[in-house]
Amino acid sequence: MTPSWRLPVRQRQGRNILRPVDELNSTVGIVALAAGGVALVSLLLCMTMAMRLRRVRADQRLVLGDRRQDLVQHAAALARRVEEMQEELDAEAEGLRRRLGDAERRLDGSVSKTSVLRYDAFSEGSGRQSSTVALLDDHGTGVVISAILQREQARVYAKPIVQGRSALDLSPEELEAMERAGRGPVAPE
Repeated sequence: MTPSWRLPVRQRQGRNILRPVDELNSTVGIVALAAGGVALVSLLLCMTMAMRLRRVRADQRLVLGDRRQDLVQHAAALARRVEEMQEELDAEAEGLRRRLGDAERRLDGSVSKTSVLRYDAFSEGSGRQSSTVALLDDHGTGVVISAILQREQARVYAKPIVQGRSALDLSPEELEAMERAGRGPVAPE
C-alpha cells in the first residue's frame, strides 16, 4: 500500500489537496523554502521594529512626560523658552560687562603701588628716623609723603604726583620711593 502523503492530488478521501513537496530541489520546493525564508526575515524585522518603537515611546514619555501633547508643539515651546533664556543670559552678561568695566576703572584709580623708604635725613647718627611713603595708582598718579625727623623738630611734606611727575621739586629719597613703588613689592630694609 502506498502511504497517503504520496498519493496524487484527488485520491485522498475525496478532498481536493495538493500533493506535498517530495523533493526540495523541485520548483515548488524552492519556492516553499524562499517563502519560509522571507517569512523568517519578516518576523525578525517585525521584532526589531517593535523593540525600536518601545524605545521611541519611552524616550517620548521622558521628553513629554505623561501629558498627551504633539511633539512639534512641545519642541516649539522648548525653542521659545530657550530663546527667552538666551535673551535673559545676554542681558545679564551685558550688565556684568558694565559692572566689570566700572570696577576696572575704579581699580585703575586706586592705590596699587606703594613703598616706604627709611633714611637718616641729616646724618646725625640718630638712626633712620625719617621716612618717605609713595602711594601711587597704576598710572603713576598719587602722593608722596615725607616725614623728616630731627632731635628738636619734625616736618611732614605731602607732594601730589600726576603720571609720575610732580609740580613741586622732589628730593632724591622721594624719587627713590616712587621708583621702588613702580617696581613693585620688595623685601623690607
